[in-house]
Amino acid sequence: MQLVVARIGRAHGIKGEVTVEVRTDEPELRLGPGAVLATEPASVGPLTIETGRVHSGRLLLRFEGVRDRTGAEALRNVLLIAEVDPEEVPEDPEEFYDHQLIDLDVVTVDGTAVGRISEISHLPYQDLLIVKRPDGGEVMIPFVSEMVPEIDLEEQRAVIDPPPGLLDEDEAEIATGREEPSS
Repeated sequence: MQLVVARIGRAHGIKGEVTVEVRTDEPELRLGPGAVLATEPASVGPLTIETGRVHSGRLLLRFEGVRDRTGAEALRNVLLIAEVDPEEVPEDPEEFYDHQLIDLDVVTVDGTAVGRISEISHLPYQDLLIVKRPDGGEVMIPFVSEMVPEIDLEEQRAVIDPPPGLLDEDEAEIATGREEPSS
């Protein structure tokens, strides 16, 4: 099974390094020196990681055969894809690969059906489960333990405990304390 593990960003410096937007919880395993990664578009790869380092909170990679800024800039926005055994699971039981979560049924803690996970959006501060509703709409659920207390891979379901208003606007609680302007 192929999984996107990173997206190449801008060139860094003049010696062929690039910044990468990491899309894996295991960058040390997937993006280490010597790793050979397929690419999208496929015509650019495969790419072999020569070196990697963290600089100012960003991962910088250099690939074999890319020695200058021009070569690095040519890789911008290329997706890096790792071959992963579909039976492989993360070491931490509280972590999941995207492919394990896609297509899970989503229900509330009281058993109400919500929909099915259609994708995972990886944002800088947290991940979001994008849930396709039966009516065709979508709802975004922050993937935090307070709102997603249970993932049951055997039963193929995610149990959510959404705050009022997340699933139904009519249930939203309006914050009070703000005075209306007088005319």
